[in-house]
Amino acid sequence: MSDFNDPVDSVRRVKIEEIEANDYNPNHVSNNKMRLLYQSIKDDGYTMPVVCFFDDKRKKYIIVDGFHRYLIMRTHKDIYDRNHGYLPISIINKPLQERMASTIRHNVARGEHDVELTAKMIKKWRELGCDNEFLTKKVGMSAEEIMRLSLSSGLPELFAGQEFSKSWSVG
Repeated sequence: MSDFNDPVDSVRRVKIEEIEANDYNPNHVSNNKMRLLYQSIKDDGYTMPVVCFFDDKRKKYIIVDGFHRYLIMRTHKDIYDRNHGYLPISIINKPLQERMASTIRHNVARGEHDVELTAKMIKKWRELGCDNEFLTKKVGMSAEEIMRLSLSSGLPELFAGQEFSKSWSVG
């Protein structure tokens, strides 16, 4: 075993009032993704700590990564109350230029979803009896997105038993 300790080895809970956003993060999250993040934290809890740096001069923890997870607790009383106002954080101790680089790496490294694999997941959810309402609420997909992914994957069985418009008939 090495002598190196990862920041995640020492996750701690800190009162949210002792935490502040940094002033350099260029990341923006859409309202739709914020709703999904809220749903994720509501259903699963905080599964990843917010990465912070402790500023000795200000006596505050400054966010390096996880601003939107922090924002969910700041703006949703149910999450704040459930966690008694404490946010799980891990701490890195690096100079500003390194923290800024960490912020960008965290933002960029999150990746994107593969369309084909997402379509396969929709098929599996359908097999498990999940409907569009489930996918919209729990996964943040729109009905149009579900339909598009289903059509692009060539999965006609996804539409078996679905209700369709009676706007025309075959005659």
